[in-house]
Amino acid sequence: MKTPSSSQPAAEVANPSNPESVRLVGLAPLFDARARLLVLGSFPGAASLQAAQYYAHPRNAFWPIMAVLLGEAGLAASPYTERLQALRRHRVALWDAVAACRREGSLDAAIEAAEPSDLRELVTRLPDLRAIACNGALAHRQTLLALGPVELPVLKLPSTSPAHAGLSLADKTATWRAELAPYLA
Repeated sequence: MKTPSSSQPAAEVANPSNPESVRLVGLAPLFDARARLLVLGSFPGAASLQAAQYYAHPRNAFWPIMAVLLGEAGLAASPYTERLQALRRHRVALWDAVAACRREGSLDAAIEAAEPSDLRELVTRLPDLRAIACNGALAHRQTLLALGPVELPVLKLPSTSPAHAGLSLADKTATWRAELAPYLA
């Protein structure tokens, strides 16, 4: 699975005297050409950018949900490289719909000057892709804007972010399972 370069900066400061000029750069896509499902978040939170790992916030439900969906007990507690290997085994790719932006904190609502990821280019590199799953409303909106009309299903799933507290972990897991089961089989 291709992984982000350790030399890729998480933030670039255009003007150090003006903190609002900080432009955050997301993580590289994690995929191999055999992926059948592409999961897109909106943009990595502060914990993920700092760790250079997708869904690094300990209260984000992404890894616990994926553990259930993939039948990989203990996945959420496994080292990051093992989590990525599990995704690869199950032909799941990860990326974000926003490649770079300005944002204070980690909330999607705080994203400004969003630059879309080149989703069209990634999709062309995934010949077995059967569906795109969007982790939250912003990821879904940004994906539709970036891709335009596509032949693939583009699914809108409840956000796994701890900020999205309207649904319990069990409800989020049930929704993700119902939507993604046909593409994980």
